[in-house]
Amino acid sequence: MSAPKPQFTGPQPSATAIFYRNIGWLRFVDRFGRKGQAAMEYLGGMAELAWQTLVAAVTRPFYSGEVLTQMDEIGVKSLSITGITALFTGMVLALQTAYSLAAFGGKMFVGRVVSLSLVRELGPVLTALMVGGRVGSGITAEIGSMTVTEQVDALRAMAISPVRRLVVPRVLATLLMMPVLTALADVLGILGGLLISVVELQMTAQDYLGGIWQQLSISDFMSGLGKTFFFGFEIALIGCWNGLKVEGGAAAVGQATTRTVVLASICVLMSDFFLTKLFLAL
Repeated sequence: MSAPKPQFTGPQPSATAIFYRNIGWLRFVDRFGRKGQAAMEYLGGMAELAWQTLVAAVTRPFYSGEVLTQMDEIGVKSLSITGITALFTGMVLALQTAYSLAAFGGKMFVGRVVSLSLVRELGPVLTALMVGGRVGSGITAEIGSMTVTEQVDALRAMAISPVRRLVVPRVLATLLMMPVLTALADVLGILGGLLISVVELQMTAQDYLGGIWQQLSISDFMSGLGKTFFFGFEIALIGCWNGLKVEGGAAAVGQATTRTVVLASICVLMSDFFLTKLFLAL
């Protein structure tokens, strides 16, 4: 029998190297655990606030005057940004569609593509993103300033629920105005596509509008408008939660505002996918 061959395992790590390696892994696990804990606490707090908002919305007292004020602030004052966004989106979509379909002789389908894209997807999503940037940040800045200056604590001292007085009117106003803003955005986007089709593509208004009339159905409108209720609830709830949880001074309010815009945009895009799957399955 031949003698066993010697095995060369190389230099072994020292005890100090093993110790620091384990310390590095422990720090990573600790950091990951802290991030996960913070995320779960954030989601839990949001869920609790959502439940409190739903309960307060159907029980007395009601602040109807504050709801009307927020509808003007959230809805009417957002018409310009959502309308301009939808108008130029429809114009660009008509140009790009005509350019893509020109080689196949499909220029007559521009109206159908523009209207269907706007009504089902682009109208609700772009409107929600614009509203999330303007309204969500405004809600966080307003409530955050009240939190920092202890006005929210003053409401609690007077036995007034901050959820009922501050959160519910903003959530209701956003829920009511989001479908209106989206419907107007859809109309303006289709008119923008009509303008480009007539001026640039040498189409007639009858051909453009006739294709839209043949393509769109009630289910297309309902699926697009149905998403806006979820989008509005997410935007308003995230803005209110970040505003109520501000700690510190003006710098903390700015950070909370930025966090609201980012999270609201991500939630809108993520929920749009699942809502699209849901409405297509119905």
